[in-house]
Amino acid sequence: MSLEDFLTPLSIDKLTPKQGFFQSQIGGLMDVYSNDFPDLEEGKYDIALIGVLEDRNAIDNSGAALAADYIREKFYSLNEGNYSTRIVDLGNIKPGLKVSDTYIALKKVVAELIKMNILPVILGGGQDLTYPQFMAYEELEQKVDLLVIDSHFDLDENKEGTIETTSAAYLNKILLHEPNYLFNFSNIGYQTYFVSQESLKVMEKLYFDVHRLGDVYDHISRTEPIIRNANMISFDISAIRSSDAQANSNATPNGFYGEEACQICRYAGMNDKLTSIGFYEFNPAFDQNGQTASLIAQMLWYLVDGFYHRKKDFPFQPKSQYLLYRANLKDGSYELIFVKSKKTDRWWMQVPYPSGISKNERYHLIPCSYDDYKLAVSGEMPDLWWRTFQKLV
Repeated sequence: MSLEDFLTPLSIDKLTPKQGFFQSQIGGLMDVYSNDFPDLEEGKYDIALIGVLEDRNAIDNSGAALAADYIREKFYSLNEGNYSTRIVDLGNIKPGLKVSDTYIALKKVVAELIKMNILPVILGGGQDLTYPQFMAYEELEQKVDLLVIDSHFDLDENKEGTIETTSAAYLNKILLHEPNYLFNFSNIGYQTYFVSQESLKVMEKLYFDVHRLGDVYDHISRTEPIIRNANMISFDISAIRSSDAQANSNATPNGFYGEEACQICRYAGMNDKLTSIGFYEFNPAFDQNGQTASLIAQMLWYLVDGFYHRKKDFPFQPKSQYLLYRANLKDGSYELIFVKSKKTDRWWMQVPYPSGISKNERYHLIPCSYDDYKLAVSGEMPDLWWRTFQKLV
């Protein structure tokens, strides 16, 4: 079964302005599945756009299934940056007879694109699609560091106490899935009044990495090491304040500014580990003058810009391009080792595997910030080191 079996072509005429595309516009430079399915031969494309026409499990946000073409129209009209993009638009995954059929299709498409070293960018639908996006890694038998940008944790249960796969409860399915391919879950931008204390205790118990909106607000650079650690990202558009992205029936007054959302996407693109990303919960029915569609298109532009500015500085090749720093805790219990790239000034921590856990590697390398290093130099244990160590045990 080929990818073409899961995808439907686009009506390119509806996405092309009357005057056509200018020479520098992305829509005129990328390949689009409108007639013949693109040849995804190895090395030809770097990024693939996929629309998903599914919103049956998008809680209180019916209409999100129509999002992809509205985003495309705005994205195609943007100018290419100072690099040569190799982007293909593979069209849309139509809703299956059952929602689970759509999930299977998305899972297959994402998994195959990752195998071809093409970054899948999922557009449209409810955030429950994060679940099949995650399930693609089961086919790859790969441990996953999942990052969600959201004001909620999406751990809800229904009145009967059972768990369904919805935009408000998909994370439960990921946490409880067997076999467990999730190594770490991170959230950026949760708002405390939307999160129960029980959910926060679950995150603490599982040593997950969650960050309040207030912790990163006006300090968006703090999100970079968190984003750099993610294999897959799920971006809920309702995490952006309604004044900047109102096209969501669950939009609220607080959240990220549009500029911050764009910066987050640039960090995502620069992440060498990132192998899939989805933009969910945009509902064109609530958009005014296409403002939210324009913002998401600009977020995509920054994602692409980051991708083509990747530094490829993950340690240690060659070792001469890195500096090692050591810090001892006050109680003498651990010596912490940090790695700094001479090329980019980015930091990592070495977290040792407990004895006998890994035969091939002595430590797990995790992105961190200069602040983590300064804390260790003062003799204190960075929370990130401790949480990671506990997950390795």
